[in-house]
Amino acid sequence: MAANISQASLLLQKQLKDLAKHPVDGFSAGLVDDSNVFEWQVTIIGPPDTLYDGGYFNAIMSFPQNYPNSPPTVRFTSEMWHPNVYPDGRVCISILHPPGDDPNGYELASERWTPVHTVESIVLSIISMLSSPNDESPANIEAAKEWREKRDDFKKKVRRLVRKSQEMF
Repeated sequence: MAANISQASLLLQKQLKDLAKHPVDGFSAGLVDDSNVFEWQVTIIGPPDTLYDGGYFNAIMSFPQNYPNSPPTVRFTSEMWHPNVYPDGRVCISILHPPGDDPNGYELASERWTPVHTVESIVLSIISMLSSPNDESPANIEAAKEWREKRDDFKKKVRRLVRKSQEMF
């Protein structure tokens, strides 16, 4: 067990160093607390030409002790209105689901977590999610319903969140 923890710790330290050396457009990442490499603070910048354009959305990425064999969890700490984000801020995208077959039969095993994913690939998937909501299997039923049936109300709510995030930044 201790070997797994140190392996996960070394991998996360390497990914953090790589991101510091080669920043990626659209987000920044760092440790919540320098003594804990398993919990990261991530700021995602709303992607251009989307409803979230110009927003600054904070999230906590929590890695399990057996990373990269199991996926991290990602939870927005900034207010978020999106079909694929639970009301408590947890992000629901395929690559964050445990590896293997989906017990509900919605996802292929190839769409779920694999150990080749990195912090960068996870955050880029979240940025993609912001650009293209999946309302077929929503985490937030109300947001998905509004996205489908009352798009203008959905857009207004997101614009308000973007303005709020800019004021907080």
